[in-house]
Amino acid sequence: MISARDLDDEVAQETAFAQLCKAGNQGIYENGRTDLIRYPAGPVSELNELRLPPLIADLYEDIPYASTYRGWWFACPVCRWPMRIALRREAGRQIGVATCWHRPHQEMGAAYRFRPVQGIVPPELLPEPPPPRPSDRESVLWPDLELIPEAKPIEGYKALARGVWRYTCVPGLAELALRDRLVERGLKVELWPALDAYDLRVHVGRKRSRKKEQLRVDVKDYTSGTALAQLINAQEGDSGGAEWLVVPDHRATQVPLLSGVGEKYGLKVAAASEFGEMVCKHSGVAWS
Repeated sequence: MISARDLDDEVAQETAFAQLCKAGNQGIYENGRTDLIRYPAGPVSELNELRLPPLIADLYEDIPYASTYRGWWFACPVCRWPMRIALRREAGRQIGVATCWHRPHQEMGAAYRFRPVQGIVPPELLPEPPPPRPSDRESVLWPDLELIPEAKPIEGYKALARGVWRYTCVPGLAELALRDRLVERGLKVELWPALDAYDLRVHVGRKRSRKKEQLRVDVKDYTSGTALAQLINAQEGDSGGAEWLVVPDHRATQVPLLSGVGEKYGLKVAAASEFGEMVCKHSGVAWS
């Protein structure tokens, strides 16, 4: 049975998608969706400057209560949405904990402690021990976590509704990161062609070669690989006509299962860094 919160999340996500598509303009869609991914929270004065239809702008709400502490909040260094705040006791002392609501971001290092404070002084975060460094290939897409998030006041700030953050911003990070890294290496990549028929159109081939290949790519960030495999089966491949399905590196363990299902429909599957390295090699440039 679907919960009230799940229903609210779905409605918010559908509202955002419908409003971005409403104009039927690729530029408006691309700019608006990019802004949602890059600015899931921030000062109201800056959010008002984004290129968003009015009904989407209304999806920015007050900072969630569970992400606040004495009038302050912290943005996740990976997705920039307000982190979850909790207080707990350790060795007889109370400590504060700030972690991203999205577990993979926690595992990347978006997990901190802080000493409870009094008055109007903002708390300062101390990072938990960092995870092992990724391989050279995966480090290309690894987020920069060197800067420790600073406390921001809840007054004058807003954040996207949870559903839009979870189903547009979180998966969109992988889409933009892969696009950005490939463009930096000289490849041509188009975002969300035909108003999101699929996620990326990657032009592969050496610069002076007349033989250029265009790869249609869908990026999927599903917690459950089994659920994604069932969707592929139900759609008999990718509903938008993608020939490649790419999962974020933190979902790489899903690749064998998804490859077995996708093979029946001519759908190739790879983790993001593996795909990036492959297309760079075919284009005569280095990935890492």
